[in-house]
Amino acid sequence: MQHFSPKKPALTVAIASLFIVPFTSFAVVQTSYAQAAVNQTKSDEKPVAVIVTGTRMSNRSATDTSAPIDVISGESLQNMGVSEINQALSVALPSLNFPRPGLTDGTDTIRPATLRGLGPDQTLVLVNSKRRHSSALVNVNGTVGRGAAAVDLNTIPTAIVKNIEVLRDGASAQYGSDALSGVINLRLRQDRDGGEVTASYGERITEYDYIPSPTPTGGTWTAPGTSRSRHDGNTATVSLWKGLSFGETGYVTVAAEFKDQKNTERAGWDFRQQYPLVNGAFDPREKTANRFNAWYGEPKLNQSTVFLNAGETIGDGVKLYAWSSYQRRDALSAGFFRRPLQDQNILSVYPDGFLPKIAPQVDDYSATGGVSWSAGLWDMDASLGYGKNKMQFTIKDTINRSIGPSSKKQFYAGGFSYDQLVFNLSAVRSFTLPELAAPLSFATGFEARREGYSLFAGEPDSYRFGGEKLASGAPTAPGAQVFPGFTPTNASDNNRSAIGAFIDLETNFTKQWQASAAIRAEHYSDFGSNVTGKLATRYDFSKEFGLRGSVQNGFRAPSPQQQFFTSTATNFINGVPFEITTFKPTDKAAVALGAKPLDAEKSFNQSLGAVFSLGKLGVTVDAYRIQLSNRIVLSENLTAANVRNYLTSQGFIGVGGGRFFINGVDTTTKGVDIVSNWPLLTESAGRFDFTLAGNFTKTEVTKVPQTAQLAALTPAPVLFDRINVLSLERGQPRNKINASVDWKLGDYASTVRATRYGEVLDPGTTAALDQVLSPKTLVDIEFRYQLSKKLKVAVGADNVFDVYADPRLPVLNTTGATSFSNFSPFGRSGRFVYLRVSYSL
Repeated sequence: MQHFSPKKPALTVAIASLFIVPFTSFAVVQTSYAQAAVNQTKSDEKPVAVIVTGTRMSNRSATDTSAPIDVISGESLQNMGVSEINQALSVALPSLNFPRPGLTDGTDTIRPATLRGLGPDQTLVLVNSKRRHSSALVNVNGTVGRGAAAVDLNTIPTAIVKNIEVLRDGASAQYGSDALSGVINLRLRQDRDGGEVTASYGERITEYDYIPSPTPTGGTWTAPGTSRSRHDGNTATVSLWKGLSFGETGYVTVAAEFKDQKNTERAGWDFRQQYPLVNGAFDPREKTANRFNAWYGEPKLNQSTVFLNAGETIGDGVKLYAWSSYQRRDALSAGFFRRPLQDQNILSVYPDGFLPKIAPQVDDYSATGGVSWSAGLWDMDASLGYGKNKMQFTIKDTINRSIGPSSKKQFYAGGFSYDQLVFNLSAVRSFTLPELAAPLSFATGFEARREGYSLFAGEPDSYRFGGEKLASGAPTAPGAQVFPGFTPTNASDNNRSAIGAFIDLETNFTKQWQASAAIRAEHYSDFGSNVTGKLATRYDFSKEFGLRGSVQNGFRAPSPQQQFFTSTATNFINGVPFEITTFKPTDKAAVALGAKPLDAEKSFNQSLGAVFSLGKLGVTVDAYRIQLSNRIVLSENLTAANVRNYLTSQGFIGVGGGRFFINGVDTTTKGVDIVSNWPLLTESAGRFDFTLAGNFTKTEVTKVPQTAQLAALTPAPVLFDRINVLSLERGQPRNKINASVDWKLGDYASTVRATRYGEVLDPGTTAALDQVLSPKTLVDIEFRYQLSKKLKVAVGADNVFDVYADPRLPVLNTTGATSFSNFSPFGRSGRFVYLRVSYSL
């Protein structure tokens, strides 16, 4: 059990310690929302946003909080070429990163975002201040966010969003598990009338460079240059929202979105020999083979979403509210190309080789209903919410090599689902005390949550061994190529429950000094109990300058996905079949290797901020230090001969090792966010809103896991190797700067954004194989024109200068397919040109 202890450093001492942060650069930077705006009351300024995230006071604005809160409007979300909330947040918030990995199975379809350099599952996501369910997918590939199962923000259409509040501060004591780096709260429209229909179409018009590898000795084929032009990724999106009324106060706001996206392909040139030798010579088809033979980029996507938000006041201050959503996502991505000569291929079935494809189907549901009322001096709120995410896989254009030529080419491989049922009850009231300059806000509440995770098997041919052998007599690997199906032994159905209670206090001691405190206790049916606490304060020395800071501990419960995900593949080693498994941590074989039931991740957060108001210019500087202990990670694949021999000696015959989730990584993250905003109104040139924002972050791994069982082996296997350590430390930009200007004059408007991504490391197994990706700046431009009162048109380009990450070195790109690193913080798609038309209803 972890307790919030008064023996922790005093707030002032904790704040002072932040200045150890090794950052010497300073920039006046900002975001395009109300975060740094100050007392905007003149007619040329936007109104101050009243926020609900990070506070339970009813009149707290985004400009006078004790922690940094960013507010992104629904309008700014729509003024982009790509209709993805994760992408929109990435260009609006310098501390949020959204890498776009490829060739990563299901992670191509559900991609994770990160805040302040932490993991995708260490940021809590709320909808209307209620906890959102996560995706069923846990990322088991070697990309940013490995081992995490996060909320898929792209299940929420931008048309339903009124604004998004992002709390850049730990908040476990206020909201519970997951809020280690911060909270993202999506607030939905509550319109009784009006509406808008929007249609957009865009295309990738791009040219990229790749580094061709040398032709194999004796070969007669050569690369067709070092660059390639592409017109692909065609994307059509149609969305609408409509406000409806009933009664005097009732509202129903409905939004729908349909998206059709074609895949992009950014592979390099495959220099390898493709066909078997003919009479000892190269096959003539080597000269004509398509060596750009991989899909490496954005997946093909068909996505339909509907979202509804409703509410009604029924009298005596009693308010009913509800929202519900459904999304169906059909995606298609690919694995590595199987050349004709490879053992995985059957020439009579695929004479020119084959590109196996993974077709995930994602169904996402949610429904929440609640009531708020007054009970004497108390403001009460009760709600019940349910959410479910289901992902199942069909593998296409492939083969089960072990079955032979009679094998099917398409298989159902099974999948998994996650669901969450949450009940909340809260009570808030104010106490007027003569010693205080403002009423004391007292909030308390209770939460009960049930989480379920199930994994279901694929059809037998997707995983079984059919007995086919190679010409050499060696057996072949079983299961569908690229993605063997889940087996019946993998299948499971599990659930857990959690209950928690909190107390939250907030007030102004004087007109200049505000403070808040929160404490929360939770109990989980699987790993036990946890207590967290938070203290935060702000002092305004004048209208122009204030200081704010917080100190807190936090936690993240192990997810059911991490506890119960498992998959098995059979590998033949010297002709002997061995099962290579992603074990549950409680599996007997994993326990024999030192695995233990997962425990909670724990954090200790400190922050110090300064708020400046210099006329219309607002600037905030917030430094932070996040110490994380007991982080849950996915181990390396433990399949060495001594591991197999050890498992055999323990009675696990035929088990060839594998990997499992384990606690034990400690990290320290230090950083600073510097943000500013300057509105400018001119008489003849219109209104300009200049924004500039920057994040500077450094993470250091201070401890890695080990087990006594593995340490006793010679040589001792490494549980968490340098690639994964460096992925945490340098796999995301240590600095990122966003700048933008919004302009409006009459019927004309435009937005220009620039995002600079700092240096990133693509780590290798040794230092000699590391590749440093140099800083890059991407520029987005959009022009808008109001054709009539109801009709407006926009044309624009994301990444207008067609910037790519540094091409991957040939020594790292041994297949030619991965021409760019998956650690590129902005993916590998290039310029996107689009047209958007909107009609107001």
